[in-house]
Amino acid sequence: MDKTTRNAINAARVLAVEAIQKANSGHPGLPLGAAPAAYALFARQMNHCPKNPSFFNRDRFVLSAGHGSALLYSLLHLFGYGITKEDLMQFRALGSRTPGHPEYGRTPGVETSTGPLGQGVANAVGFALAESMLAARFNKEGLNLVDHYTFALCGDGCMEEGIEYEAASLAGAWQLGKLIVLYDANDISIEGDINITFRDDVARRHEAQGWQVIKVPDGEDVDAVEAAIKLAKADKTHPSLIIVKSTIGYGSPKAGSADCHGAPLGSDAVKETKKNLGYTGKPFEAPADVVKHYAEIVDNLNKSEAEWNKVVKAYKAAYPDEYELFNRFVRGKLPADEEFEELYSIVGDKADATRNSSGIILNKLAELMPNLVGGSADLGPSNKTYLKNAGDYSAEDRSGRNLHFGIREHAMAAICNGLTLHGGFSAFCGTFFVFSDYMKNAMRMSALMELNMTYVLTHDSIGVGEDGPTHQPVEQLAGLRTIPGLKVFRPADGRETAAAYVSAITGHGPTCIVCSRQNLPQVKNSGEDALFGGYIVDDSETETPDLILMASGSELELAVKAKKALGNGNVRVVSMPCMELFEKQTQKYRDSVLPPKVRARVAIEAGCSAPWGKYVGLDGGYVCLDTFGASAPAEKLFEIFGFTVDNVVAVAKKTISRCKKITVE
Repeated sequence: MDKTTRNAINAARVLAVEAIQKANSGHPGLPLGAAPAAYALFARQMNHCPKNPSFFNRDRFVLSAGHGSALLYSLLHLFGYGITKEDLMQFRALGSRTPGHPEYGRTPGVETSTGPLGQGVANAVGFALAESMLAARFNKEGLNLVDHYTFALCGDGCMEEGIEYEAASLAGAWQLGKLIVLYDANDISIEGDINITFRDDVARRHEAQGWQVIKVPDGEDVDAVEAAIKLAKADKTHPSLIIVKSTIGYGSPKAGSADCHGAPLGSDAVKETKKNLGYTGKPFEAPADVVKHYAEIVDNLNKSEAEWNKVVKAYKAAYPDEYELFNRFVRGKLPADEEFEELYSIVGDKADATRNSSGIILNKLAELMPNLVGGSADLGPSNKTYLKNAGDYSAEDRSGRNLHFGIREHAMAAICNGLTLHGGFSAFCGTFFVFSDYMKNAMRMSALMELNMTYVLTHDSIGVGEDGPTHQPVEQLAGLRTIPGLKVFRPADGRETAAAYVSAITGHGPTCIVCSRQNLPQVKNSGEDALFGGYIVDDSETETPDLILMASGSELELAVKAKKALGNGNVRVVSMPCMELFEKQTQKYRDSVLPPKVRARVAIEAGCSAPWGKYVGLDGGYVCLDTFGASAPAEKLFEIFGFTVDNVVAVAKKTISRCKKITVE
């Protein structure tokens, strides 16, 4: 390569290792080894606009190997994304724009938060999926409103994770030809040579999954990497994997060893690295010729938005209605309030499973929101997540709004994160509630990035019945409720299910809607008040009740019946479909529902008791399930595990007695 290119690459390398050394924390191995491939992409083949990192038709880049963040930050600095010298010097510092792993919303140019290995590849599949769907919906002959690529950079660790297998399989089946993954294959992980654990033929696996595979034997050959990217772009039928053989820690005295994977090089080793690379720049400053070189590239890159705007102008003139719809997709315009009001009535008054109510509401929302898309992990008929008359997305028909993910829960959730991050769609995905465990990390990432994702999780509790404890969620409600920023809705009937969807669509951050398999009655007084998270459905005769029965989902009916059986007019029944929303209400409201002076409280839920402690208090009681279920008809299980009127009444009486408020005969 020419001297200017070599200096430009080495500047990215050195800035990264300097940032890591100053922080005394980080991963210098990947930045040193993968810098040439990243340069070939950012400087020569990726369409991006540093002056406006969010311009819609940009190529998307995902650093799946998020531990290599210092390389990304040095590139964003050199390419004029507003990452300053001071930002690099604050690498991994509290509150900085250069955190340890890339964080969406914190750093310009970062498309998604990454770090859990393999998830970035699945996110990238979601980005490419979104591009293909929007292109199919809006592009016209000679006017491609949506036309961009998705790139990802991953490492050996990503290739070892199961989620990469799942996501790659789907990408191949969907023939996402505008997805290009650069695999930095340096054969080293934290514990040493990957040969001790990983001997897969990654190329043949991806070929079997429907990918084009291109090999670059020398990771220092920038021209070869560029040629590989061009070759990948030319194949619009297959996603492409470019395997770049690199040397971890290239140029450093620790090159080729695990010692440089996850620890700073050390001051002396940084000096030696600079010497080996022939680098003469001052600390945290690129040489003048390098700065000039990048400035020239950036000037050209910044023209990309202007070129796209010409297409937009022509498109708007030729297809004004389609252009307006495109803007609605991109802006995420929501239905009017009165349209949401319809959702509460369409479920009817008859007893029904909340999964059925969910399906009815979801299909109505699909009519109101043409950008609503999603699907299930091969459970659509059971989850009731299929959108009628909306078509099935496939390599042959990219206009379909129903996404079939197959039995790939983890990849499904992470792909939907990428789909949402891309912009243009409101996404949902579904599976059996018990299998949310498979995708919990991707759900956590939804919450971390505050994405408006909707998770439809059906077949809750021991109500699953004969399928037995392997399929009966017990601890899942408690587990998901611990994730910051994730709303967990367990509706008691159709109207509360409608509220859950309204909250999911109009709110902020991800929402889980946990639905029953069995029929549930429509509870008197249920409805929009569920948007408060917790509310009174059957009040006491006096302002201050003697006892409060709290329940969610299928157990709300049980609480209402237990109140009647108690024969005590001073019992209040509270529905608690979403604890997270209830906690967001004012203290005054929460106290009006759960008066602090009322210590006699009973929580009723067919799941772990742990989340209810803050509401039950020291003196209250529980009718919950802190063991696994069993294989038997649901009605029998509810009986043997104590979810009966008689047992609730017994617990209520003991609680009242313990609190010494009243004596119930």
